Amino acid sequence: MSGKPLKTPLWMGAAGMLSAMGIRAWMSTLDYRVLFYDRTVDGIYPSERPRIYVFWHEYILIPLALRGNCNLTMLLSKHRDADILYRVAHHMGFECVRGSTYGGATEALLELSRRGRYMHLAITPDGPRGPRRKMAPGPVYLASKLQMPLVLLGMGVDRPWRAPTWDRFAVPRPGSRARALVSAEIAIPPNLNREQLELRRQGVEQLLNDLTAEAESWAASGSRRPGAVPVRAQGLLLAGQDCSAHEPAACAPPLLAAASLEAESHTPRRVA
Repeated sequence: MSGKPLKTPLWMGAAGMLSAMGIRAWMSTLDYRVLFYDRTVDGIYPSERPRIYVFWHEYILIPLALRGNCNLTMLLSKHRDADILYRVAHHMGFECVRGSTYGGATEALLELSRRGRYMHLAITPDGPRGPRRKMAPGPVYLASKLQMPLVLLGMGVDRPWRAPTWDRFAVPRPGSRARALVSAEIAIPPNLNREQLELRRQGVEQLLNDLTAEAESWAASGSRRPGAVPVRAQGLLLAGQDCSAHEPAACAPPLLAAASLEAESHTPRRVA
């Protein structure tokens, strides 16, 4: 269940490595641009406290390609269908916990709680079986219990191929546009009761759907957005500056217009 190597056939290890190489090459052809509400939440920069990054399952290829080796643990299903994805994530610089944030996933939640003391967490809250773009309570529960802030990644790709799966998994066309809107840190109060937890879950789900819809519209239109920055694996690509030295102030793009990213109700303010 944890990040220990799986006892899988040799061919599966080789398949994972070859798949990681193929995904890295394929995804390197995309044009990536991001709007940050707070650029310092990017996992390439040192942080005094770990965060929980949340995004929909269908867009998992984008963070896999861009943000490996960022002290990040990803939650993956225990189902054998995810065994190769586990190997791919490992080769692309992620640690993994096997399990689910759905009901009865005590082992996974305990392991994520342990990892969250010193690592960022990445969770696809509608995985591993859906429903599509419906959030399980696990990420909000962990954020409340561990007092880790949530960061929401709304992503979209221009006219991707869609797999006939429950999540309509997005496979980007080579050379296409990939766009993302990334929230600021969202604090979840501690000691929430069941009703309060559900209210916050609804708010986070709605906000993530709003960010995703906006990113998809942006990717489809190809429009220019003030403050948008191109990104590459492991760093920001800004006017020839090297941002790999972990000096955020030297590479700060304009931020989005001030907005309240609230997760208190099911009707948070829409992204402008």
